[in-house]
Amino acid sequence: MAASAAATGSSGSSSGPAGPTVTIDRDAIPRDPVPTRPIPLKASQEAQVKELYHARVRQKCADEIREFATCASNRTFTATFACRAQRLTMNSCMVGYATQEELDRAREEWWATRSLRKAERDAKERKRVEQEKFHREWWGLDENGRRKLAEKKAKE
Repeated sequence: MAASAAATGSSGSSSGPAGPTVTIDRDAIPRDPVPTRPIPLKASQEAQVKELYHARVRQKCADEIREFATCASNRTFTATFACRAQRLTMNSCMVGYATQEELDRAREEWWATRSLRKAERDAKERKRVEQEKFHREWWGLDENGRRKLAEKKAKE
């Protein structure tokens, strides 16, 4: 894909035998439009949407969550009673933002960033192949993982 090739690049610094670090420029990859009649998502894809959804809700209620966490730190079962006001504030904030509209926005964001995820997967696969090639060269292995030296000795 042309967008993934343009979006990947190396940082220029070599990080040892693994080669250059691959970075993805999130702004260089165009966002995909949301399909008008989207196909149903698989369970793993729906889990990714839910993860986005929950992260967005937690981000909007970060202050309330922080207050509750501060109150509840170094407490065990007494946190339920001692931090009731903070817990109720945190829960009401999260329930207020946890709406179907927010879930729809998370689903739209998931659809819009699918080419970015594909570019990241492609970059990760390229890095894996490069590392595997380096490993084979370093240890003198053939494509099947056997030592090349043993084959040379067997031929002689």
